[in-house]
Amino acid sequence: MEFFRRIEKKYILTEEQYNQIIKHINKYFIMDIHGMSTICNIYFDNDQNDLIIQSLESPLYKEKVRLRSYGIPLLDSNVFLEIKKKYDGVVSKRRVNMKLSEFYNYLNNRVKPFDNQVMKEIDYCFKHYKLKPKLFLAYDRIAYYEKNNDNFRLTFDFNIRSRKEELYLEKNFKNDYLFDYKYYIMEVKTLGSMPLWFTSILTDLKIYPASFSKYGEIYKKEVIHV
Repeated sequence: MEFFRRIEKKYILTEEQYNQIIKHINKYFIMDIHGMSTICNIYFDNDQNDLIIQSLESPLYKEKVRLRSYGIPLLDSNVFLEIKKKYDGVVSKRRVNMKLSEFYNYLNNRVKPFDNQVMKEIDYCFKHYKLKPKLFLAYDRIAYYEKNNDNFRLTFDFNIRSRKEELYLEKNFKNDYLFDYKYYIMEVKTLGSMPLWFTSILTDLKIYPASFSKYGEIYKKEVIHV
């Protein structure tokens, strides 16, 4: 069982901006122990898509529920069932660690692998919203943390891809890519304000925050094409 609470800001970078900022941050940041990894997610919603529609309306409070793995898992691999909430710009994430097979037993038979507070909270969301798997979403990620402050982190996500069929983490099916060109989603994660030296780098490179949700962008693209 894990808890995270932090401020997150997102930026959409071209490949040129990505290469520029990497040159600037190398003396301040260290690459995370995992280096580059592939993150796979199953997002949950109901038949009316209530959670993603609410999220796109930019309310003061919003939440999402997802299943996450690092790499393509096996049935006996560890996965994370998460509930992520955002209130007034502050993000809190609560998640439980279980085997993928245990998750399927929960999803199909409602057998909880354990009965701690976070699992109860997630279970309530599944019942209250009548959640079901709605989207497979994966991307490659490079993660960094500041040398003198491991609570100040940067992640760069790219090759964002998804599918609405075969919603299984352990299956590697053909996916649709979100962008036609190579973009990077940079996410800044802090417990407080960003240091001045970092904001100066962003200003010099003309990199500005953007409202962006991977799931939201895929949903909007689908709705527009309907």
